Amino acid sequence: MTTAMRWRVVVLQVGLIGILAFCAGFLFWGNAFVHNQISTELTSQQIYFPPSDSKAITSLPRADTAAMTVYAGQQLTTGEQAQVYANHFISVHLQEIAGGQTYSQVSAKAQANPTDTKLAGQVQTLFRGETLRGLLLNAYGWWTIGTYALYAAIGLAVAAFAVLVALAFEVFLWLRERRKVAVPFVAAKAQRALA
Repeated sequence: MTTAMRWRVVVLQVGLIGILAFCAGFLFWGNAFVHNQISTELTSQQIYFPPSDSKAITSLPRADTAAMTVYAGQQLTTGEQAQVYANHFISVHLQEIAGGQTYSQVSAKAQANPTDTKLAGQVQTLFRGETLRGLLLNAYGWWTIGTYALYAAIGLAVAAFAVLVALAFEVFLWLRERRKVAVPFVAAKAQRALA
């Protein structure tokens, strides 16, 4: 390989290491930012899972009870916890309010019958519950994106390391090649000096 070609390879490898390292660093930062932001906001809401022996958990359907028991008594601080609380606690209770009807269905009925206070109460409860559920699921979605950012960061860091190893190997070969060229030259010069 010519010297010019080898310089091009080295420059490309150095550039690739820089790009991969920057992207990995940015994704590590993104993961930390998303997880810290969500954890801070969820912690400030002071939401706690009911204890495992409480009626709030034991009265749930079996699959929901099993999901809620994992976090029983804990404060809600992560995206996974937010997803469980939204889908296995709030959602179950929302199904009980108006026979499984959604906010939009009950709201349409309440608008058609504005004097029905029971429907008006159900509308308010469903609106609040579905809003909280949606906010918790949004936190879960961003938490998941942050987690995937971590996986991508690890992959890019490994790729940057692999290119760094390739660069070190390239430099090693280059130095070895230069030494082979220099040794015969030095040996010939030494033989001329002796003669």
